[in-house]
Amino acid sequence: MTKEQKNEVIEVLKGKFSQYNNFYVTDTESLTVEQVGKLRRACFNKQVEMKVAKNTLIKKALESLDNEKYAGMYDSLHKVTALLFSENPKEPALIISSFRKESNGDKPVLKAAFINGDVYSGDNQLVALTKIKTKNELIGEVIGLLQSPAKRVLAGLLQHHEKQAAASAE
Repeated sequence: MTKEQKNEVIEVLKGKFSQYNNFYVTDTESLTVEQVGKLRRACFNKQVEMKVAKNTLIKKALESLDNEKYAGMYDSLHKVTALLFSENPKEPALIISSFRKESNGDKPVLKAAFINGDVYSGDNQLVALTKIKTKNELIGEVIGLLQSPAKRVLAGLLQHHEKQAAASAE
C-alpha cells in the first residue's frame, strides 16, 4: 500500500469517526469469507456501516481527530479489525449477538465500543450494549411517564363529572 493510499484510507476513516458518535471495534479474524459476507449483509440491512482497515491506520485517524477522546480505544487495535459504524448505539451489538446465535459461535469478538463518548472494552460488554436505550426509546419512556398522571387526572375528572350528571338527573 502506497503512502498516498494509506492517507486516503485515513481520511475516509476520519470522515466516518466524525460522522458517527457510535462505533464498534470487532475481531473478525477467524470468520470465513462467506461469514464475513453474511455479516456485511446483516450490517447493511440495519444501516450499520462495516469497514475493515489496518489497525495502524485506524489509530492514526483517531489520533488526528482527538487523541485524548479516543485514547481508550487504542488497546483494542490488534489482530484483524472490523469497524461497525451506527447512528443507533445498540444496533451493532444486536447484529453481533444474532450473528453468533445463527452461527453457533462466539465470533465476531467485540474488542471495544465507543458510544457517545464512553468506551466499553471487552467482549463481556456485549450483553450490556444490547440493552442500551436509544434516544428515541428514552424520549418515549419520559412521554409515557408524563402522560400517565395526566390520564389519571382526566379519568378522575370524567368519573366525577359523570357522578354529578347522574345525581342531577335524579
